[in-house]
Amino acid sequence: MTVNLAKSLQQQIIQHLETGYPNEAGGFLLGEVTHEAIIIRQITGVANVWAAEEQFHRYAMTPQDWARLEDEADEQGLTLVGYFHSHPDSPAIPSVFDRDHALPNFTYIITQVNNHQAIDMRVWRLRHDRTAFDEEVLLIT
Repeated sequence: MTVNLAKSLQQQIIQHLETGYPNEAGGFLLGEVTHEAIIIRQITGVANVWAAEEQFHRYAMTPQDWARLEDEADEQGLTLVGYFHSHPDSPAIPSVFDRDHALPNFTYIITQVNNHQAIDMRVWRLRHDRTAFDEEVLLIT
């Protein structure tokens, strides 16, 4: 499936992730799901609540953040379609940790950030059997 992301939203994601470097940073993707595409309409950065000494390679948010963003999406007529996060100094491919904590049917945008600079952004979806991620097409509009 194609994931459509406006250039302005891509820049918001990049700014949030570069600011979080050298730690992982992330947030939510709100949008719409059609038969042909997932259309990202809004992004919301969320603070990393993982233990400070592990934030260089781990990212977590609170259940309250998740509930708040679901409510915000509903209020705007949108859907919580996914999640974005950085991989500081590591490739923009899902890790085993990512797979173990991911949800099928969610869109995952992962961005490699090296020395405060986003260098690669890719999009993934977890298979229903949870064995692996498949890369999807990211269309910047």
